[in-house]
Amino acid sequence: MADYGHDLVFGAFITPSAQRPERVVALAQLAERSGLDLVTFQDHPYQPAFLDTWTLLSYVAAATDRIRVSANVLNLPLRLPVVIARSAATLDVLSGGRVELGIGAGSFWDAIEANGGRRLAPGAAVEALAEAIQIIREVWAVDRRGAVRVEGRHYRVVGAKRGPAPAHDIGIWVGAYRPRMLRLIGRLADGWLPSLPYLSGGPADLAAMNAHIDAGAATAGRDPRAIRRLLNVAAPDSLTGSPHQWAHQLADIALEYGISGFIHIGDDPQVLERFAREVAPAVRELVVAGRGRSPAPPQA
Repeated sequence: MADYGHDLVFGAFITPSAQRPERVVALAQLAERSGLDLVTFQDHPYQPAFLDTWTLLSYVAAATDRIRVSANVLNLPLRLPVVIARSAATLDVLSGGRVELGIGAGSFWDAIEANGGRRLAPGAAVEALAEAIQIIREVWAVDRRGAVRVEGRHYRVVGAKRGPAPAHDIGIWVGAYRPRMLRLIGRLADGWLPSLPYLSGGPADLAAMNAHIDAGAATAGRDPRAIRRLLNVAAPDSLTGSPHQWAHQLADIALEYGISGFIHIGDDPQVLERFAREVAPAVRELVVAGRGRSPAPPQA
């Protein structure tokens, strides 16, 4: 049993369809009205059927008041780390501290290469993401003296000015599944953001994956509880039964595998609203009760 002690958050994962952009924004606004904490969008810059994710995040942040926004997850190979850092900080300032940074090392390499990106082998993609995270944090670190200097194998940033600073400590959440990338999360990131439908063994896979993250944290001298674990879930596809049963399944995942963020994948407004108004409160109650029956880990 692994419970890292974080407060629970719930969100939406909405398809950024370019065919019905008004519906995309309306679903984000519904997520906010329904009480969700977070609204997210996938990022595939090579996909003309999708709206550009960063532009969409900015528009949605302006069209809402409270809900946080994030890519799920941002495509690093087609976006420069310094630009990512400045874009995220700028939107965080303009939105009053409502931006989180979901990011990934890249996939669909044929499409990335066709659109001007570099094709990277798996090990190189891990290295590139590690360098990018270092650059992003350096750009945000406005209290440090001197310019940003990161001379990596994949990114070379020498002399870039720092800033702007974000309005709050933006979480860097990495979408990953393989051991090397999971250990990178433990060393460098603030959170982990996988998708339940991609886990061949279902929730049981989370235990071994958490172990890699925890091992990476240990090598870096970090407390594993510093890393939030989130999960994209497709209700009803990756859950079974009624919304009442969904809540019990998610609470079990939270208490057994330390997941503290659940993001609903789907564009059905009725299911989204039910997830927000019925399932999320029930999961919170069940997790509070479950934590009350065993010693609660300290908050990270």
